[in-house]
Amino acid sequence: MDLQRFQSGSLQIAYTDQGHGDPVLLIHGFASNIRANWGDPGWISLLKREGYRVIAIDNRGHGASDKPRDVASYALINMVEDARALLDHLGIERADVMGYSMGARITALLAHHHPQRVRSAVFGGMGANMVRPMRGTEEIAGALEAPTLADVTSPLGRTFRAFADKTGSDRLALAACMRGSREPIGADVLGNLKCPVLVAVGTTDDIAAPAEDLAKLIPGAEALPIPGRDHMLAVGDRVYKTGVVDFLRRRP
Repeated sequence: MDLQRFQSGSLQIAYTDQGHGDPVLLIHGFASNIRANWGDPGWISLLKREGYRVIAIDNRGHGASDKPRDVASYALINMVEDARALLDHLGIERADVMGYSMGARITALLAHHHPQRVRSAVFGGMGANMVRPMRGTEEIAGALEAPTLADVTSPLGRTFRAFADKTGSDRLALAACMRGSREPIGADVLGNLKCPVLVAVGTTDDIAAPAEDLAKLIPGAEALPIPGRDHMLAVGDRVYKTGVVDFLRRRP
């Protein structure tokens, strides 16, 4: 995949910019990257076929972006500002924005802090747990710092460690990210969002919690349950894709 880089503060951040039409910004989840979250599952090719300009960012600490190892670098607002800076870099005033898991939390804060930049928002892989303290922070960070996967006994830790190994990630950077980016999003923040919002979550996703419970906190938001899919398998599901395309077609 052809990636470019731009400067966001002191860091170089990687991104891809493909297609033509209304811009859609894609923000991946923890331990993932553009290719794993959006390229391989077919999102980029789908949205291009539907007539959108597709921009996707490698969050700091992930993919081809710079990977600091200090916890302070990963305050969620820093990743929000990376996304805003990318829109500035490309001269894009407003975009539809879709984030998955951690990317959904970044999307929510982007819509809160920069409402004029977000035409609509899709929160994928993040339901009611968006407003709750994130569980397993040290469990996951410890698994990422362990010498090998065989040293990890926690099922939750093994899931994230195996995924980080699969994506070839910098595990120490991810451990710092896990500790630095886990603050919940306030229900008051979600209650004040002005843009159209779609919440899409697998019905067996224990990491996210139900889509319907989060959608109830956001004025006018729609819930899209993805039948029989967990946190990892929902990403490329046909129900998810069809629902997002329909949402984008209907939004003002």
